[in-house]
Amino acid sequence: MDNHHVNIKGKKYSLETLRLLTGRKELDIEQVPDNILVIAQAIDEPDELPYLIETIKSLHIDDKEKFRYVLFRVQIDSQLHINEDIMRYQKRLFVSQVIEMLLYEELFFEVKEEEDTEGHEADTGISAL
Repeated sequence: MDNHHVNIKGKKYSLETLRLLTGRKELDIEQVPDNILVIAQAIDEPDELPYLIETIKSLHIDDKEKFRYVLFRVQIDSQLHINEDIMRYQKRLFVSQVIEMLLYEELFFEVKEEEDTEGHEADTGISAL
């Protein structure tokens, strides 16, 4: 196994993704909760998301507000690195937003469109709700 991936419960996970999701640069792989592993699978394999919807919707989450930070980290990281690999980071952003909608029924960070002084809609970028 290379230094960038780890095997947990018979599945291969990206250490980079697990660190991002947990918010910890030093990671104890024995302590990564199952709900984080499911999210990691979806983030690393976006094409699997349609098959994980029910699993994600039924995740056991003790502190839903704290768990939302998991998704925030992916969204922030995706925006910061989008120009490095547009397809990869757009998919990661999309997956994290779909998961957020499944779990919270709204997006905390959402692209808002506001009217400018001439009455035309102008994209103002990302803002907090």
